[in-house]
Amino acid sequence: MGTRRGPAGPTAQNGRVREAVTQARRVVVKIGSSSLTTAAGGLDDARVDALVDTLAALADAGREVVLVSSGAIAAGLAPLGLARRPRDLATQQAAASVGQGLLIGRYAAGFARHRLTVGQVLLTVDDVTRRAHYRNAYRTLRKLLDLRAVPIVNENDTVATEEIRFGDNDRLAALVAALVDADLLVLLSDVDALWTGAPTQPGSSRITEVRGEGDLAGIDIGGAGRSGVGTGGMVTKVEAARIATGFGIPVVLTAAPLAGDALAGEAVGTYFHPSSRRPAARLFWLAHATAPRGRLHLDPGAVQAVVGRRKSLLPAGITAVDGAFTAGDPVDLVDAEGAPVARGLVNYDAVELPGLLGRSTGELAAALGPAYEREVVHRDDLVLL
Repeated sequence: MGTRRGPAGPTAQNGRVREAVTQARRVVVKIGSSSLTTAAGGLDDARVDALVDTLAALADAGREVVLVSSGAIAAGLAPLGLARRPRDLATQQAAASVGQGLLIGRYAAGFARHRLTVGQVLLTVDDVTRRAHYRNAYRTLRKLLDLRAVPIVNENDTVATEEIRFGDNDRLAALVAALVDADLLVLLSDVDALWTGAPTQPGSSRITEVRGEGDLAGIDIGGAGRSGVGTGGMVTKVEAARIATGFGIPVVLTAAPLAGDALAGEAVGTYFHPSSRRPAARLFWLAHATAPRGRLHLDPGAVQAVVGRRKSLLPAGITAVDGAFTAGDPVDLVDAEGAPVARGLVNYDAVELPGLLGRSTGELAAALGPAYEREVVHRDDLVLL
């Protein structure tokens, strides 16, 4: 079926959308900076309270709620006397260090009105791609939900470098949804839905549902939804929807004032249909959340073993190494033409590998000791691209 455009009506399809939303027991909600702050950059109490009231009602109904909230940098602008979002990293981090405390304090006070406790969870990519860190992140979120607290997740902007970039928290929300095995992701924006072009553009129409990539063909999403205090736009929200639906999680994209209607299952915003499969969450995160720190060049036999037979990567199949990485970092596995075929967490530092290439693990163990009788990338830490 093609994309539904124009005003949403009480169709049978929209009825199924409502059912999918209302039956979701674990919900991840993401809200952007522009939906929480004033034009000057401070937190807008009325907007925060409206969101809190909506999510508290969800929690009171017995549903589990995880909130992914932008706004730390934006909240820190006014207290520091900054007129607009800074461009340099150091000032962004300074604003985040001030604003994150204000943000979580405001949420804590808001949810306390409903006798709900919040827990702050600040993440970076390493927290969910390295095995031990990933388990810790999952356990923390799971325990908060078990204790009926509301986890409030944000990028750890005070220390992040590469992570502070365009639209990161939209993607973070999709990946958190995968991490906690959510039933629904709701992306709240300053735009009421996905449109075929800018909402103010003549001839542009609202898209009520998306079933697949074909429904996105020819849509201009480049400039919608950007503000002076946030970093995201419609591009990153569509990409987040791709990530979440690829993990089997339905997505609703709508404006923050419509959050209550959206969570009640009403036909507002744009509904993205999920795929039917749900891959391993940590490897899904590895594929979508990480930037490779290096590349391992594979011979044809190793490509076949890794891709065709889903085997671990051994030193004997590697012909060359690029990059400066350490054990535990993500690296791309590339074929003879340099095309990435997989990504995985490497078990060796880059400086160790050149002397191991082309040699069997048995030979390496005999020459260098039993510590070298191990895979370069274990199949459990590897995802095909």
